[in-house]
Amino acid sequence: MEIKPISWQEALPLRHQVLWPNEPPAFSKVEGDEDALHYGAFLDGEIVCVASIHFSSEFTDAHNKTKNARLRKFATSQAHQGQGIGSLMLKRILTDLKQEGVSIFWCDARETAMGLYERFGMHAEGERFYKGDIPYFRMSKNVENA
Repeated sequence: MEIKPISWQEALPLRHQVLWPNEPPAFSKVEGDEDALHYGAFLDGEIVCVASIHFSSEFTDAHNKTKNARLRKFATSQAHQGQGIGSLMLKRILTDLKQEGVSIFWCDARETAMGLYERFGMHAEGERFYKGDIPYFRMSKNVENA
């Protein structure tokens, strides 16, 4: 398997297929995709997992600014779920983010996927919330100390 950066356009078909198959393909594009970092995992030339990282900076006080990274639209094809591909993708992303000096890595995690994120040292923040009828938790990790 090869994990490498891809364009946002390359991420959309799998994102659409896995996350929103009942919506039009354009629904799979999110604001900021053009400026985000996108990864694809390939098996025998086929893209089987995609993840998008959106960056922001926040001032913690008048002198210190932290660089934060948000995982958005993480999807693995149905045929390849449960095989560790998502874990390999997260490992690669966290390694790259640490090298880039990112302070905080976070995501809005579907409740059903929390175990995956917890295995990478992420913890839930706040209360359960819903996007449509799907329950989520915000989860985060300090990348600097990882």
